[in-house]
Amino acid sequence: MRAAMAAAALRPTAATLRFLFTPPHQRRRLLVEHIPFARRRRHSSTATAPALEDSSPSSGEGKAARRRRARESPEGLLRHQLDMCSRNADLTTALRLYDDALSPDTPVPLSLHHYNCLLYLCSNAAATDSDTDSAAAAAAAQRGFDIFARMEADGVQPNEATLTSVARLAAATRDPAMAFSVVRRMATAGTPPRLRSYGPALFAYCDAKDADGAKQVEAHMDASGVVPEEPELAALLRVNADKGKADEVYRLLHRTRALVRQVCDTTAQVVEAWFRSDAASQAGVDKWDPSKVKEGIVKGGGGWHGQGWLGKGPWSLGWTEMDKDGTCQRCGEKLVCIDIDPTETDNFANSLTELAIKRDVKEDFLVFQNWLRRHGPFDAVIDAANVGLYNSKAFSFSQVNSVVNAIQRVTKSKKLPLIILHRNRVNGGPAKAPYNQKILESWRNAGALYATPPGSNDDWYWLYAAVSCRSLLVTNDEMRDHLFQLLGTSFFPRWKEKHQVRLTFSGRGPTLHLPPPYSIVIQESEDGSWHVPTTTGDDIEKPRQWMCTARKSSK
Repeated sequence: MRAAMAAAALRPTAATLRFLFTPPHQRRRLLVEHIPFARRRRHSSTATAPALEDSSPSSGEGKAARRRRARESPEGLLRHQLDMCSRNADLTTALRLYDDALSPDTPVPLSLHHYNCLLYLCSNAAATDSDTDSAAAAAAAQRGFDIFARMEADGVQPNEATLTSVARLAAATRDPAMAFSVVRRMATAGTPPRLRSYGPALFAYCDAKDADGAKQVEAHMDASGVVPEEPELAALLRVNADKGKADEVYRLLHRTRALVRQVCDTTAQVVEAWFRSDAASQAGVDKWDPSKVKEGIVKGGGGWHGQGWLGKGPWSLGWTEMDKDGTCQRCGEKLVCIDIDPTETDNFANSLTELAIKRDVKEDFLVFQNWLRRHGPFDAVIDAANVGLYNSKAFSFSQVNSVVNAIQRVTKSKKLPLIILHRNRVNGGPAKAPYNQKILESWRNAGALYATPPGSNDDWYWLYAAVSCRSLLVTNDEMRDHLFQLLGTSFFPRWKEKHQVRLTFSGRGPTLHLPPPYSIVIQESEDGSWHVPTTTGDDIEKPRQWMCTARKSSK
């Protein structure tokens, strides 16, 4: 009863809901009639930021003076104050500033930026307090809805950030349908929704145990070209597992295999709970066509067949490790290595080129490509900056050279690897030492050193070289930063798995951790058993844990 009362208290008022779903040309009348203290504003800005630039500057006034005047204007001061409130999660002060801006005595025109700050703070407070302080959450949500209504009545056009905050307000009021309607409105208006736009509705449906509603959101995401990530997939898996929807769990496991590959601990717990459930025991068939299963494995590239749950009865589940060849230490099954299509590699190299010449000096990168065609291919590429600074603040040429010699010994051609290093490191600092000069000279004479020019980003060069040469890449860089996120493709993690060589050092020198001869991805075998890999931390030598599960009757 208490939970129901709290949920009801969190819902927006009928007047606010009526306003949100009323045609725009009728909203001003509703605002005056139903929202307390509402009044018409005569000078609201519809820009994406406060009107800090004067479109008709005073004669002879410079840009710096205009910017200073804009910052010191009431709108500019309010923007700065609200930004500070956002930084400090200070909703109380932000609402006081908002009320002051609406005061007839000291009116301040509100822009999109002002409104977005306020809505962000309200949605954060409503979501944070919804489980601990229902009254505070209800108050924050109601203020958020009222502020949005005010914004619409003033004719300030919302953007994706605005509507995402409104969707979060709806989710905080435990109204997933309203949160979803906000996203649909966004798409209809031509504002492309983002993953964060769908999150409130998707998670709200999952929290409400509404698997069908969550699937509708997932379908809308697919239609909009928005790809779910692990948190969204885990939520979908949980709600469908709880509902005993075996076919949906099967589909989502394969979607997780394709998009995530390895799962974190929380997702692994969801998967484990499914396999231990009664619904999982009952799902499946006693008889199946082995030829269709094999055909599915061939079409899928190996590691899964997609023919549905095979077998019947309870599952035997445990956690284990793989040996160096990919043999499960629990059941003895050998995992497969899933090939990468050569066309995918070529397309990825082309996309790397396009991004590099947009974000680096085009001529410099084209010079590198020509150099690589003349001196390549290479069996391995070394991110020398990463290797030379391993566990050290000072760059070590001898450390790089030890890795060069180690990787040379394990490659087929025994040719020196390509060493990518910034020109500043090649020409200055430790490079001037006689011993380091000899190392550099040996690399140059072998045609194995490329010094990237000033202003360039080494990452583009060593990644392109490794991809285009189909070679190993020696680096401990996890390649998770913004540059690599720009690639936006599921190919990249698959490529890394097969090509990245990580390393550790000891008193005996470097130890190379070569790519495994099997794919670290969720795998489904011909007899219906499953192996699910978990993600690991930065400890290279820590064995990866795998979930191994099969029907008890098959063992």
